[in-house]
Amino acid sequence: MEEVRKLNYEGQTIFVGLDVHKKDWKVSIHFEDIAHKRFTMAPEPEKLVHYLHKNFPGASYQTVYEAGFSGFSAYRNLKALGVDCRVVHPGDVATTDKERRGKTDVRDANKLARELRSGTLTPITVPDETREQDRALLRQRKAVQKELNRIKQRIKSHLAFKGIRLPAELDKPSWPIRMFEWLGKLSEETEDMVLSSLLRQFRSNKEELKQMNMLILALSRMPRYEDEVRYISSLRGIGALSALTFLCETGDINNYPDMDHLCGYVGLVPSCHSSGEKERKGRLNHRGNKIVRTMLIECAWQAVQRDPQLHFDYCQYCKRMDKDKAIVRIAKKLLSRIRYVLMTRCEFDYSYLT
Repeated sequence: MEEVRKLNYEGQTIFVGLDVHKKDWKVSIHFEDIAHKRFTMAPEPEKLVHYLHKNFPGASYQTVYEAGFSGFSAYRNLKALGVDCRVVHPGDVATTDKERRGKTDVRDANKLARELRSGTLTPITVPDETREQDRALLRQRKAVQKELNRIKQRIKSHLAFKGIRLPAELDKPSWPIRMFEWLGKLSEETEDMVLSSLLRQFRSNKEELKQMNMLILALSRMPRYEDEVRYISSLRGIGALSALTFLCETGDINNYPDMDHLCGYVGLVPSCHSSGEKERKGRLNHRGNKIVRTMLIECAWQAVQRDPQLHFDYCQYCKRMDKDKAIVRIAKKLLSRIRYVLMTRCEFDYSYLT
């Protein structure tokens, strides 16, 4: 009787590219020298790992997928099952013109496996589950705040449509209590059901924002953030909320080897196009973290009013560029100071100003 030889891939590496979707995964498998197989499967890490062990026993497995809507659950599940997994920025995957013009999910998976095999992919840093949850809380607060602003605009639009003007002494960026008293009285007198509905929505979101602010305040006082929040908050123009946002979005400051890497993550780097002797620099690179970049620019506007040195620098920049460009330079200086206080683990010393 002829002996059946068992498969043995010991010493070999199997490269797996995943195009992750809600209903299915497109899978492309490569060996160290050739492409092997492409197929579609259910979005279940356990089934993928079972397939790899069954068909390529003894091999080491490397998987990769692009960061997107699905977050990092697939990454954590594959890691827990003993399979190496990486998550990459979609913009960092090399794409040929043919792949760009004929984009399909299968080609995307194959492209990931190919680049993983060649070693050209740079994975992003995946946050731990605790920091991811904290970051989600801060992002949800931002969404609630944004919805509050939208409701305020709807109220203004509704009143303008009916020809009602807001009192000038009450129409401020932050509506005082008297404004809501006036709006409530107006809705009762006019029996305006739409205005009443908008006011109920506003009060509900306002209460939700209050609760979230309390949770975030308690979070900033937890041991894992307390010291760092104090260091960053020592900088003029930055409060506890902005400090906590920076920490949750960027993670460990030691993950960034130098200021250039940190600026690249935040997005305080101008786009650049050069050809021959010509070089043109444009707007800020869109790839950065929009939340941190926006927060830093908002803090920079506060800092130029409270910090004499930054105010002087801002005035000097304004002599040769627009104000919007000048404040970006100040935001970069503020980012440098944040990095300094986190690296040295001490509050910023303003004694040089006296």
